[in-house]
Amino acid sequence: MNQLAKQRFFEDITIIDIAEEGKGVAKSDDFVIFVDKGVPGDIADVEVYRRKKNFGEGKITKLKKPSEYRTEAFCEHFGTCGGCKWQHMTYAAQLKFKQKSVADALTRIAKIEVDGIMPIVPSPADKYYRNKLEYTFSNKRWLNDGENRTDDVLNMNALGFHIPGRFDKILDINHCWLQAEPSNTLRNSIREFVLQHGYTFYDLKAHSGALRNLIIRTSSTGETMVIVVFAYADEDEVNKLMAYIDNGFPAITSLLYIINQKKNDTIFDQDVIAYKGPEFIYEEMEGIKFRIGPKSFYQTNSIQALKLYGITRDFAGFKGDELVYDLYTGAGTIANFIARSVKEVVGIEYVPSAIEDAKINSAINNINNTKFFAGDMKDVLAADFVAEHGKPDVIITDPPRAGMHPDVVNRLMEIEGEKIIYVSCNAATQARDLLVLKEKYDTVKIQPVDMFPHTQHVENVILLVLRRS
Repeated sequence: MNQLAKQRFFEDITIIDIAEEGKGVAKSDDFVIFVDKGVPGDIADVEVYRRKKNFGEGKITKLKKPSEYRTEAFCEHFGTCGGCKWQHMTYAAQLKFKQKSVADALTRIAKIEVDGIMPIVPSPADKYYRNKLEYTFSNKRWLNDGENRTDDVLNMNALGFHIPGRFDKILDINHCWLQAEPSNTLRNSIREFVLQHGYTFYDLKAHSGALRNLIIRTSSTGETMVIVVFAYADEDEVNKLMAYIDNGFPAITSLLYIINQKKNDTIFDQDVIAYKGPEFIYEEMEGIKFRIGPKSFYQTNSIQALKLYGITRDFAGFKGDELVYDLYTGAGTIANFIARSVKEVVGIEYVPSAIEDAKINSAINNINNTKFFAGDMKDVLAADFVAEHGKPDVIITDPPRAGMHPDVVNRLMEIEGEKIIYVSCNAATQARDLLVLKEKYDTVKIQPVDMFPHTQHVENVILLVLRRS
């Protein structure tokens, strides 16, 4: 280990870049330091608190000269909460570095030219843009500076978000800037009610306590869904809380609850009980309605989702006679969105319940030219499937962060659809897949889209066209 790797304090270090996980990047000779809350252009004294062979992780001990990109964070929970890690950067700077991260990944990993990359599409709203938030009840509240854990009157119950890297600690949230009202009022009112009435909050280690999670979904149509997840609550506790929410917030469209006594928080295998209203709300795009249930997947930034799908449709340049495969179709959002522009859409998705949602979304919109299939993509997208359903003219793929399985990439190379539109929430895994696909496909258009302001995450849409031999 060289001397720099042993060094703990570095003076007058310049932050030169920002890493994928959102930390600032600094260098002292060849030693790289990832600096928490560092902004490119900052000059600061840095303390390294964790080190590996060729890099360290550090924090700013003294900011000597702030970057032109630095700004004041607007949230009282910034720095403790794990969300919105880029609030200390101006939004213009966030867009700049997201664009750069996409270009860097495509150049470095896929080794393709990105001169024609289009300017990133900003989010028109950088606050209150999410349509879904999930909060956790816990009896292990994260203590703020100055709180004494030995104080007998200390209330250790919390309703909020997980502390980064701590599965057992929850930050009690006062105001979250991610979801519009009634989200904050709802959460705070529910917390006040259950504290007053002596409800127990979930203990993750002992697997005890009445209250587990609170999920709030809102839609652009003005509807609200509230799901309360109980663990070991009695019937009286359930009814009292649900009646309180119903009476206090009569505008709630869908009021649901779940009893989950498993050791994990997932609700996909749990029964949902409707206390009031239907078990769904509606979202709408260009007159197409999407039914959103408690377990449905839907893009969490509704306004930007419409832009993302519009770009996908524009990139495809549909004439009306195309057969389209929509891979990782989820609840069939893209498939139903484009269905009126094409001859037929075949959607494939791993989660069976999502496929049922996709079929319902087609039915309620009188869309009759979609087919949906559930199963593991690498198994479903086989030669016999293509032989049965036809060779696609256009393939749309929107995989999870891990990208496509190598078998799926190889199948796309065999199918040789005329166009592939690759929608990705992770430019690095998208670039990895492009490294293979570029043997047969030219990258024609690249369009980053900002779905999540104040975070390092960025979506990217790429149009690939089959090369003429």
